[in-house]
Amino acid sequence: FFLFYIFFLLMRSKTFKVLARKIKTNFLLKRKQFVLDVLHPDLPNVPKKELQKKIAEVFKINDPSVIFLFGFKTKFGGGHSSGFGFIYFDIKSARQIEPRYRLVRNNLLEIQRSSGKQRKERKNRATKKRGKEKSKIQNAN
Repeated sequence: FFLFYIFFLLMRSKTFKVLARKIKTNFLLKRKQFVLDVLHPDLPNVPKKELQKKIAEVFKINDPSVIFLFGFKTKFGGGHSSGFGFIYFDIKSARQIEPRYRLVRNNLLEIQRSSGKQRKERKNRATKKRGKEKSKIQNAN
């Protein structure tokens, strides 16, 4: 039984296949955009960092931080997921176009959050002011 178990573990390799379809080069937004199909019969899901590395190999990209993956849904029954991906030509265009939350996910932007009490106090101070003074209080860190 023990030998069978070892054989079973060796047979279940944690591999996945990546298929890109509907690939378009969008010159106005300086990126390639595509729908990504991931086949992962032995895994419940594939982490986006691993997918980024795999796509960087396939598309021959040196810096995987210009690859943005989002909107993945696992099909019913598992083993197959699909989502969307963007590959920007450079980091500068990615920072201009991508929303802030995706930049934070890709570690291209870091948000410094103060405590909830400080944010509430700043909001309440701003309600008592008008004009330039109010915007000065709201923009202060």
